[in-house]
Parts: sequence; C-alpha cells; structure tokens
Amino acid sequence: MKIKDNIKAVKDILNKKHCTLVAVSKTKPAETILEAYDAGQLDFGENKAQELQKKAAELPNDIRWHMIGHLQRNKVKYIAPFVYLVHSVDSMKLLREINKQGQKFNRVIPCLLQVHIAREETKFGLAEHELIELIHSYDIREMQHTQIRGLMGMATNTQDKKKIKAEFAGLRQLFVKIKTMEIPENVAMQELSMGMTSDYEIALEEGSTMVRVGSAIFGARN
Repeated sequence: MKIKDNIKAVKDILNKKHCTLVAVSKTKPAETILEAYDAGQLDFGENKAQELQKKAAELPNDIRWHMIGHLQRNKVKYIAPFVYLVHSVDSMKLLREINKQGQKFNRVIPCLLQVHIAREETKFGLAEHELIELIHSYDIREMQHTQIRGLMGMATNTQDKKKIKAEFAGLRQLFVKIKTMEIPENVAMQELSMGMTSDYEIALEEGSTMVRVGSAIFGARN
C-alpha cells in the first residue's frame, strides 16, 4: 500500500472518534514526509530535537511538528521557535526551560505532561503524585510562555491487550480527575495523547484524542 492509502485507512478509523493522527516521521527522509504531506497529513512527530529542526527547515512551513521523544533541556532551544506541541514534558526543570525558550522567542509553547503508566523502567514520565504536585505548584502559575494542553502516556510493550487497556484506562481516569480540579489558567485538559501503531485502536476505545502512528503509515523503521 502507498503512504496515501495508509493515511486514509488510519484516518477512517480515527475520524469516527474525532482523534488527531500524528504521523511519526522519525528516521524518515524529507521526500517520504512530503509524500504524506501531499496526501493531506499536517501533523508529524519526531523524537530527536536536532533532526526535527533540520526537517522543519527543509519542509513546508504549515507542517505542525510534534516533539514526541524524550527531550533534554539543552535541546529545547533547537525546536522552541516553531514546535507545535511537546508531548513529553516529564519534569518541572524541563518545563522551566521550555518557558525560558518560549520567552526568548516571544511565543507560548504548548505542552503535554508525560505520565509513567507502563510497567517498564525504560519509559519516562511523571508518577501521579508528581503530576498533581507539578500542576498545583506556584512555578507553573507564573509561566507565561508555556501552556499545558493535557497528558501523554505510553503503554507497556506487550501482547497482553488487557494490560494495555488497563494502563490507558488509568490515564484516562487521571485526565478526567484533573479536569474536575481547580487548576491554573495555563493548564487545560484538552488532549490525551496515547496509542501507537500496535495499540492505537485500544487507546481510541479509552478516549485518546491524539495517536502517534509510524509504521502503519510509513512501513518499518529505517
């Protein structure tokens, strides 16, 4: 199947749930991304800041670039001028740096807070108590150049669908719980980014508003 057909097949599933497709373009060359862009895809996800910066310079400027990988503080400056959404904020230190770079480039940088929902130590993210603490902190209220738009989570890499479903359901419950709280003006629970090629249909069932799909669109990683 062509990239265009793959995008249509995934979007036909997502559109029923009003869910956004972020096409994971990491490791893919500009011409491959352009093929997806020409098929009407505007949201693309990368996991390395410098690779993202390079591609953004080469490709159409109406592409909405999502930073979906673990982001180091010293790499924020590469994407701060243009990034559409940072999915992977997992500490207050990182959030402070994003705010600092947002101020430098005179823009508000939208972010998601990454929650650790998997039973794997290799995955990043905040524990529930850390997340609540961060949202209620004085620091976040003072940040004028970041906006928290919601949560992101990655399920355990397993064939056990019940386990994946339970992890996504837990994140959804946390998302709803925060919505009912008194939260700062620059925090809003609008987006719930969960689900990848192997598990996005389960994520959809659990209320995902944004899925990060790569190999189902572009084929296996390079």
